[in-house]
Amino acid sequence: MQNEILLVAEAVSGEKGLPQEAIFEAIEQALATATKKRYQENTNIEVIIDPLTGDYETFRVWEVVSDEEFEDQGFQIIQNTDNNEIGSFIKEKIDNVEFGRIAAQAAKQVIVQKVREAERAQVVEKYRKVLGELINGTVKKVTREFLIIDLGEGAEAILSRNELIPGEVFRIGDRLRAVLQEEERENRGPQLALSRKCPEMVSELFKLEVPEISEQVIEIKAVARDPGSRTKIAVKTNDNRIDPVGACVGMRGSRVQAVSNELGNERLDIIIWDDDPAQLLINSMGPVEITSIVLDEVKGSMDVAVTQDTLAQAIGKSGQNVRLSSQITGWKLNVLDQATADENNQEQSEGISNILKERLDVDTDLAQTLISIGVSSLESISSSSVEELSSIEGFDDDISNLLIGRAKEVLITMAMEVSTDDGESGDLMSVEGMEMTLALELSQKGINDREELAEQSIEELTSIINISEEDAGDLIMRARAHWFED
Repeated sequence: MQNEILLVAEAVSGEKGLPQEAIFEAIEQALATATKKRYQENTNIEVIIDPLTGDYETFRVWEVVSDEEFEDQGFQIIQNTDNNEIGSFIKEKIDNVEFGRIAAQAAKQVIVQKVREAERAQVVEKYRKVLGELINGTVKKVTREFLIIDLGEGAEAILSRNELIPGEVFRIGDRLRAVLQEEERENRGPQLALSRKCPEMVSELFKLEVPEISEQVIEIKAVARDPGSRTKIAVKTNDNRIDPVGACVGMRGSRVQAVSNELGNERLDIIIWDDDPAQLLINSMGPVEITSIVLDEVKGSMDVAVTQDTLAQAIGKSGQNVRLSSQITGWKLNVLDQATADENNQEQSEGISNILKERLDVDTDLAQTLISIGVSSLESISSSSVEELSSIEGFDDDISNLLIGRAKEVLITMAMEVSTDDGESGDLMSVEGMEMTLALELSQKGINDREELAEQSIEELTSIINISEEDAGDLIMRARAHWFED
């Protein structure tokens, strides 16, 4: 048997191009599997092969555990001596297995499987350097769940049907292009995966069609994609002499049309990248005319006002235009018509004005002046510098210091009002992840403790504070968490 082991290791290593260490590991596992058939209960068997002689030894192994941790007598043994530390292993040498016809066949199957896994791991490692790039392949096999793609030189990858563009049909022998992604870990080891739905698919195709991109004269800054329907791609030029949009479109639209054809006639919107999120949004929403944009940097959202007759176009079919623009900018977007925006702004302005007049003891004119320069809360005043406020016409250092000091005092007082003095856990700040700013805002709207917040519905909460339905639902569930505690 020893000579057979050495011969098998040498033959398989030479045929498959695998290191002999991997072959010996596969044979060891095969021998261990065959040995386990001797025992009725589950056992932990370890086989060690001497790679020089082919001799091997077989051991039964137990892990030393405490009485409380003892669960499986096949794999564990209770500590009974100081020499055996918990967590250590006890090995008992047993007779090497006698290979009959069935045992030998089982061993062969394990060896074959392990060799395949090692081959697959080699392939993955070879292609790891091109992950995220476009790759060509041929459809080798088609199933209901996925396609097996032949990449050449014996390499294969899986293309899940979920990663195909909607409506695409491929048959055996068809050639295709897809982006090579991180390998999927299966029970049988690493596996290369492909995708035609990912945003990188668009980027990689433009690199092929537009030399300026591959030469880094033009840079792709962001891609937002609805596979099979529409994609927005934001580009930036590193050479002011070159028009990035024109270069990507090509003569008579030849370049962009070539990409669109590869993607099943997917609509492609190429826009100019801008570091200013408001300007980037304007570029992304074009040709829709935006009348006003209000940014909330704290919540990462924009209120976007458009004319009534362009509202449907701005939103897009099933909200597609807004959704893609949101992905491009990285901001949450709330698109509304100008009349509604004016009404909301008026209500918001009146609410802020009342808070400033009540809390800071200022008159209406001063409150409106603060609002006109972008003040939206007491927090924005308290965090302002004296220089920023003093730059306002009619303000000096004394007035600025007074306003900042009052704002800080009010915030401290309000925080004390929100928190209870008796140490009970019913206040708003006891809700997991609650921020002081949000707690103060809720308190101003009449929600003063955790129970009142927990009793709110998503519709009620979104109607009184500026928060998304998703965030509102999450906040309410965190407020209700104590209801489900034992």
